[in-house]
Amino acid sequence: MPEDRSVLGRSAPRPSRPWAYGPGRDQVADVYLPDGPVRDPDPAPLLLVHGGFWRPEYDRAHLRPMAAALAELGYLTVLPEYARTPGRPDEGIDDIQAALAGLAALVGPREPVLVGHSAGGHLALVVAADPAVPLRGCLALAPVADLAMAEADDLDQGAVRAYLGSSATDRADLDPARSARSTIPVTVVHGERDSLVPIALSQSYCASGPARLVAIPEAGHFELIDPLSDAWPIVIGELSALAAPAGIE
Repeated sequence: MPEDRSVLGRSAPRPSRPWAYGPGRDQVADVYLPDGPVRDPDPAPLLLVHGGFWRPEYDRAHLRPMAAALAELGYLTVLPEYARTPGRPDEGIDDIQAALAGLAALVGPREPVLVGHSAGGHLALVVAADPAVPLRGCLALAPVADLAMAEADDLDQGAVRAYLGSSATDRADLDPARSARSTIPVTVVHGERDSLVPIALSQSYCASGPARLVAIPEAGHFELIDPLSDAWPIVIGELSALAAPAGIE
């Protein structure tokens, strides 16, 4: 079944404001302030990390419909850009960590939920595994959660090797399926019809750790970030559980 890519070209409301979380060219973000019904207490803020197989030609623009929809639901949502330089994978991870470190200036001391899609889901899982990063939880949507498997399957024509600049076996520290696991709640949502990042990668990751896998039978790759899709209510249900204030489920 062909992937539904309609969300990628869909227009979205402008961000509430821009935010520079560092001096670098890619250290910029879109801030979407909540404009939905007042929620008391407020849910955790969100840092939303876009995908694109870590390639420089794919930026955060395609995730703006999702960011805007989350703001309409009452979530303060920050959509950062990050470095996507082939062969220099640590730069992007450093950027996500820097955005999280600077987030307190925008949202106060509340711990955020880290949300990522596809390659952004991979980055979210790697960053969430660092115990020094304060997070409420992590939601990985169709993540590239097993780099060795993704390399063996030649996903997106060598995307893993292009991203790392070497084989996945040389950077096991960046392979969620083979590196340290997060101690915070982690939920992985994956469509069973995903032809770009097969669900087997998430199954591999979740099989050897405490992360929870939610499989959506009729969903492909992009339905998980599409507010108009049938999969969207499931994504929001899982996000709500992670973002609920402590003691409230």
